Amino acid sequence: MKPGRRATIADVALAAGVSKATVSRFLNHRDKLLSPDIASRVEAAVAALGYTPSLMAQALSHGRSRLIGLIVADITNPYSVAVLRGAEKACQEAGYLVMLFNLGNAAEREREAIDALAGYQVDGFILNTLGRGAALADASALHGKPAVLVDRRHAGMHTDFVSLDNKAAMKAACEHLREGGWREWLYVTEPLKGVSSRRERAAAFRDCLRAHAPEVDGRVFELREGDAGGLDEALRALDASGGERQRPAVIAGNAVVTLKVAAAITRLDWRFGEQLGFVGFDDPEWASLIGPGLSTVSQPTEAIGRTAAQCLLERLAGLDAPPRQILLPGRLVVRGSSPKP
Repeated sequence: MKPGRRATIADVALAAGVSKATVSRFLNHRDKLLSPDIASRVEAAVAALGYTPSLMAQALSHGRSRLIGLIVADITNPYSVAVLRGAEKACQEAGYLVMLFNLGNAAEREREAIDALAGYQVDGFILNTLGRGAALADASALHGKPAVLVDRRHAGMHTDFVSLDNKAAMKAACEHLREGGWREWLYVTEPLKGVSSRRERAAAFRDCLRAHAPEVDGRVFELREGDAGGLDEALRALDASGGERQRPAVIAGNAVVTLKVAAAITRLDWRFGEQLGFVGFDDPEWASLIGPGLSTVSQPTEAIGRTAAQCLLERLAGLDAPPRQILLPGRLVVRGSSPKP
């Protein structure tokens, strides 16, 4: 064997004076089928050559790669990172490895991502994708593999789904503001079109308005990329309609929106908890550092990732049942941005 070349199963067989099938039996722990002399010769050859079997080749010979394909919308989003962490832990504990594909918020790459991971013979998919666009993946794009959706639903994909309980989480945020005397609300969200989690939160917000009318009032503001002026105008209008009696407050749809609201508050020279009450979805590490601390709805992101992986592993183990919907509860974290009068 040439120096620097990796040993193969053929090299081991040659060194031990046996067939490749015999080496394979030894490597797959079927050495009871071999005589002690042959088993010791193979073992010695493996040690002398420093041979390590290809895990991929072994897995494929058994019909499984033990790889899970995980596709995320944006790896720079803390939500995606936390979901990845939870999914990866659960997969590793079950003897699987995770292959990651980051879409970079490019919806047209969803099918490309699935095709690329399928080329590596992944056993199944965990999809935390954008959930919108002309190239949206559907069941036919999965190459016959099972999949679990995280956070965002796909109209053409009837699979297990794991997410925050958006309705209950929004209700908790609204009840907290109402009990604190905040009566004029603005829900600020990224554009709703085609994204199920955003639509669900907006619908839950409107349900809260109806449930507490006329005690409270409010509206939904869709924040377009680069529309800082529109956000400033919406906040001024909220302040004018609220005032001291109604106490205006904002609910932010996610951490990305929270940062943009915080930037607007700085431009307007306001303070959270004084001119404006605030609760935001997601609880990033920096939430406690802005102003008096931002009240948030903390998502169980790591648990969402772990639960999604467990659902997929159950399917791979043979579970044959209708698609499941698993909604996990959020946790209200109260800080100084939403004080009582």
